[in-house]
This record gives sequence, C-alpha cells and structure tokens, in this order.
Amino acid sequence: MAEHYHDENDLKLMREMRKLAPEDFNAWLGLNNIVGRENGAIPKKYRELIAIAVSCTTQCPYCLEAHASAAHAAGATREEVVEASLIAAALRAGGAGDARRDGAQVFRSTNGTSQMMS
Repeated sequence: MAEHYHDENDLKLMREMRKLAPEDFNAWLGLNNIVGRENGAIPKKYRELIAIAVSCTTQCPYCLEAHASAAHAAGATREEVVEASLIAAALRAGGAGDARRDGAQVFRSTNGTSQMMS
C-alpha cells in the first residue's frame, strides 16, 4: 500500500459497525455497486474518475484510495486521475464564491449586522 495520510486502524471500526448494524451496513456498502458496475451507459473507467472527483470533494481518503485503485484497474491513466482531481478542486473552489455571495447578501439584508441564516 502506498503512503497515506489516514490511519489504517480506523478500518477496524468498519468491522465493528458491520457487526452492530449488519443490514444497514450492507445496504451502505451496496451503494458502491452503483460506481463499480460494468454495464452502465458510463464506462467503468469514467465512473471511477467521477468517484475520484467526488472523493476529493468529500475529502474521504479511504474512498480516494479505493477509487484510484479501481480507476487504474479500469484503465485510467495518471493524467486522467490528476485532471479529475483538479476538476473537483476547481468546482469546490467555485462553491466558495456562492458562500461569499450568500454572506454578503445576509449582511446587506440585516442592515449591516451579522446574522446567521436559519
């Protein structure tokens, strides 16, 4: 396994979660079948590249590692993985513009006083 920035011991908690709530855990685990399926209109390689971008956005190191490995197995190149990651970074950064606009709007609508949106 490559160097990583998360603790593999955290994965032991997943086994415990599976024991504590097996039906719900297996349903959650089954969601990966949406990404990993072979017979969709979107080829598996692109499904995994999308999953990499989402993993970057959600900042899930476990998902990123799993989907990078699956993308490689599906034929993705290093360049494609980097581009998918940078697309995610660009879109995430763009979202900050929405928050900045929303913050300015809330400030203006409260006559210059700070107030959280409810």
